Amino acid sequence: MHPTAPVPPAPVPAPADTRRDASKRARERHREVEVVEKDLHLSRRHEPEQVQAVNREITISEGLTVKELSEKLGIKANLVIKKLVDRKIFATINQTLDMKMAEDLARDFGATTTQMTFEEESTFDLEMAEDTAVMTPRPPVVTIMGHVDHGKTSLLDAIRLSNVVEGEFGGITQHIGAYYVEKNNRKIVFIDTPGHAAFTRMRARGAKVTDIVILVIAADDGVMPQTREAIDHARAAKVPIIVAINKIDKPDAQVDRIKQQLTDLGLMPEDWGGDTVMVPLSAKTKQNLDLLLEMILLVTDIQAFKANPNRPAVGTVLEAQLDRGRGPVATVLVRKGTLRVGDYFICGSVFSRVRAMFDDRGDALKEAGPSIPVEVLGLDEVPEVGDTFQVVTDTAKAKQIVLYREAKTREEQMKKGARVTLETLAKSLKEGEVKELNIILKADVGGTCEVLSDALQKLTTPKVKVRVLHTGVGAITETDVLLASASNGVIVGFNIRPEKNAVSLAEQEGVEIRLHTIIYELTDEIKKAMAGLLAPVFKELFKGRAEVRDTFRISKIGTVAGCYVQDGVFTRDCQTRLLRDNIVVHTGRISGLRRFKDDVSEVKAGFECGISIAGYNDIKPGDIIEGFIMEKHAATI
Repeated sequence: MHPTAPVPPAPVPAPADTRRDASKRARERHREVEVVEKDLHLSRRHEPEQVQAVNREITISEGLTVKELSEKLGIKANLVIKKLVDRKIFATINQTLDMKMAEDLARDFGATTTQMTFEEESTFDLEMAEDTAVMTPRPPVVTIMGHVDHGKTSLLDAIRLSNVVEGEFGGITQHIGAYYVEKNNRKIVFIDTPGHAAFTRMRARGAKVTDIVILVIAADDGVMPQTREAIDHARAAKVPIIVAINKIDKPDAQVDRIKQQLTDLGLMPEDWGGDTVMVPLSAKTKQNLDLLLEMILLVTDIQAFKANPNRPAVGTVLEAQLDRGRGPVATVLVRKGTLRVGDYFICGSVFSRVRAMFDDRGDALKEAGPSIPVEVLGLDEVPEVGDTFQVVTDTAKAKQIVLYREAKTREEQMKKGARVTLETLAKSLKEGEVKELNIILKADVGGTCEVLSDALQKLTTPKVKVRVLHTGVGAITETDVLLASASNGVIVGFNIRPEKNAVSLAEQEGVEIRLHTIIYELTDEIKKAMAGLLAPVFKELFKGRAEVRDTFRISKIGTVAGCYVQDGVFTRDCQTRLLRDNIVVHTGRISGLRRFKDDVSEVKAGFECGISIAGYNDIKPGDIIEGFIMEKHAATI
């Protein structure tokens, strides 16, 4: 090394505590990384996996509980409860779920749902397991349809050898009657549906439970609007049609014309090469009645109607009414199975037991098989017409369903009777000044009640709104009167009478009760009532025209116009319109009418008179005074 070269400084050793600090920081960083990785690993491992339902397609029915939903999905109930808690709903496993909520929960678990009523669900498994070998032939259910006054009830009357027509008001059938007759030791069940235009819904319901439709057409009248409706209902229900051309005994009967009209509607007669059975007959002379029954049995054999009698009964409520002595009574058509006295059943929101059964002739029955119409006693309340009548074995579940339905019905009623809010007030203001006619409707049977409610609400016009606040079966009670009083409504009774206490209360409260037995008279009266609700219309009626020729000032009276009556007549009760250059200057009433110095009641054309106008003195020669009166007319719809 060169002696003069600088010597590099020796490395100074780092202090011991500095080395320890660096080592400590490195260890801490390493530990932090380990902790983060561990947490990440744990979070991944414990991240809850989305549980999927075992059963991806389920059917749900009303009154479904949390436990039942979990069983259908094939998952634990606590997972369903957790989902509900996430939605801020705290429920137990026995909590009843709304159909919408059940759908949403099933969707969360990856399942699709199909809605089914309790009745459908309870019979679904039975029907799937039913052996076709146990099916036995059943009587056909025949619905008689057609236009009003074409002889439907007379035809049924002739078949039954009884007299139904005389017991009907105005000759119009106003509810469904169900009867059975025997032919060749075989039963045929008849349902007589009303023919009046307002009973379209009832006719449609008659077609739903039927196997064969008999379309009655009067040979002297032809195809009418309700005949076309009946054909549409039958086609919608996909049932065969047999045409009964009635009243062929009349001299102006034209059977071929009827066949031609039906051919135009797509019903080709068999004798013309078609497939529609047409039987010309006369209900009055009983001509060809046996042929009609034979044709019904022939169609029955072709269609092969069968049912299993050895299963819980399922039926349809055709009619329901409140009998003073027997309580709620339902006319039920058994569709499947056998209905027995003592069976528990569910019918809409009614759960009860069959106490007694009667056939259409009033004879007591122990049991009723498929296609047999019976009157059932033992209901707790009047069911809705058209409801399914289902015999149940699981009574606990049936009670739960009924409670659920009752709660739903109460909710809907509370919604209807909700108080006015700003939103509803704004809506009513937007709609304009619509007057309302509130109606409380009571009828003898449920079907009539339902149809009348529809018919009355259809009378609503832009000027008057018809609201049926309440419908019910049975006599008019004090409760009905109080409701009408509170709502400024009218009570309408159809084929029923008010209770004695209700009549006296109605008089005290000033509530109007209208009683009717024929539907079109009722609708006409309601139309008149609606017209009476509207503000009356005033029409101007011209009385006379007079020219002012001179004016006179008289103390305490004012200006009197000396006039010449050019046209018409002026009377003391006239209103006047003062015209100056054909411009209306003033409108008022006559305060004085004189001929010379005498007060007179009227002045005719061609005479002179003095006219003073109340509170107005600015009358000038050359003015024209027109006399008129305002006539008050009731508003028309």
